[in-house]
Amino acid sequence: MSSLLPSRYWFFLLCLTLAIVGAICWQRGGIWPWVCVSASLLSLLGLWDLGQTRQTLRRNFPVIAHGRYLMEKVRPMLRQYVVEGDNDEVPFSHDQRSIIYQRAKQAQETRPFGSELAMYGDNYEWINHSILPARIDSHDFRVGVGGPACRKPYSASVFNISAMSFGSLSPNAVLALNEGARRGGFYHDTGEGSLSKYHREPGGDVVWELGSGYFGACERAGVFSAERFVERAQLDQVKMIEVKLSQGAKPGHGGILPAAKVSREIAETRGVPEGEDCVSPSRHSEFDSPLGLLTFIARLRELSGGKPTGFKLAIGHPWEWFGIAKAMQESGIRPDFIVVDGAEGGTGAAPMEFINHVGVPMREGLLLVHNTLVGLNLREEIRIGAAGKIVSAFDIARTLALGADWCNAARGFMFALGCIQSMSCHTDRCPTGITTQDPKRWRALHVPDKAERVFRFHHNTLHALKEMIAAAGLEHPGQLGPEHILRRVSSTKIKSLATLYPQVKPGELLNGTPGHAVFQRFWADARADSFAPPSTLGKLRESKLV
Repeated sequence: MSSLLPSRYWFFLLCLTLAIVGAICWQRGGIWPWVCVSASLLSLLGLWDLGQTRQTLRRNFPVIAHGRYLMEKVRPMLRQYVVEGDNDEVPFSHDQRSIIYQRAKQAQETRPFGSELAMYGDNYEWINHSILPARIDSHDFRVGVGGPACRKPYSASVFNISAMSFGSLSPNAVLALNEGARRGGFYHDTGEGSLSKYHREPGGDVVWELGSGYFGACERAGVFSAERFVERAQLDQVKMIEVKLSQGAKPGHGGILPAAKVSREIAETRGVPEGEDCVSPSRHSEFDSPLGLLTFIARLRELSGGKPTGFKLAIGHPWEWFGIAKAMQESGIRPDFIVVDGAEGGTGAAPMEFINHVGVPMREGLLLVHNTLVGLNLREEIRIGAAGKIVSAFDIARTLALGADWCNAARGFMFALGCIQSMSCHTDRCPTGITTQDPKRWRALHVPDKAERVFRFHHNTLHALKEMIAAAGLEHPGQLGPEHILRRVSSTKIKSLATLYPQVKPGELLNGTPGHAVFQRFWADARADSFAPPSTLGKLRESKLV
């Protein structure tokens, strides 16, 4: 029979047979009407599969091919809820999500029976404790932001909401985040989608991020308007201005909000046409050199009334960052802060290659920025924030130990809102109403309840940080250094982060080139007036040797 009818058609033939038999036996009642209807529907589906031309699999395997598509659709859920281990980070582990949910809901977060982590496995990390733990009265740890040119310095929490735009997030999600930030006294970064009415209504502290589209401060997308910038930048609620050079999810790519998400409200907020793809250019139009960037930052600081102004970037070519550092040295213009976004960032929809293989991870990027400023004796003038899969108190402690002054989190606060990691952020079909503009979905997100969860997640995470650094004998997270964090590098070797990551000495870049390979290779040729590659690399490119 297989020579007459290949086995891949047998299930389709069975459906046809049952449909015919069910029709004949319909009058007998019982299950036969059900058999007839079900088999007939499957038979029609098989006929449709045979007739269509878009998918060869369906033509070759009528009916049963749909089983493959069904499994493909439910695979993420099966992996997350059935197959995945508690500590498999894909992209966030069950344990990471659980601790956020528990802290957001004020639920019990203690664990029984010991750690599930492989303490003798490579890359296991910990912080050593003291026999004489410190006594800390408050977990409201603050960092003063604002250099000599800043007239309105800001006192920031060491843990804040990272950049997520209205448009990528729903109205109720933005409302809940900002209300949670207001209750907890921490800031809420607008993302490059501009300052919307949903950011303003609760009254929480806001950091206004300006991307290459200059949304909310543009004549049209990509064309900056000083007049429109001043209208919002001088609002009391806006505490700092952040120029986005690049983000971890897609550095060097620009941004896109699909047309399906560009509602009338979003179009009015951003200053773009409704119902069209909202595209952020991959580069800024206001500057094309390190000196130009710093001049633009100084201009924004003045237009804002003297508020702390800085920039965010995911580190890429090291000579470009070195060029910015040299421009600070030559011009005397300093940003008040720099936020280092790691390649681990992921709220923005991006091509797979960008998510997996473009940009420097947060720890290495943070160390490069921190060491450069130390080497120029600028570290005390410029604050550093960092973002990249930071969700727990230990994540914060390790990041501060590597050189950051504060940390930002995006997906952590999304989990606090109720995100279930359905991986549908870019489809406008978010099941929890967080990353959708479909009112039938986002209206189900109850703002008062979710705002309280955002506040509790922040509150309980910093309380855990307080207990952790007190156990280490410290009184403020700013006292953490790379020597406090230990990492197992093999079954028999343990090293501190201070040993694993070379540290530049204060003023070392002023007196000579540090021994670190990246400084040896690129520092001398980096230029304050251009982002172009060093001359030696350019010559090699011309000769096609690289």
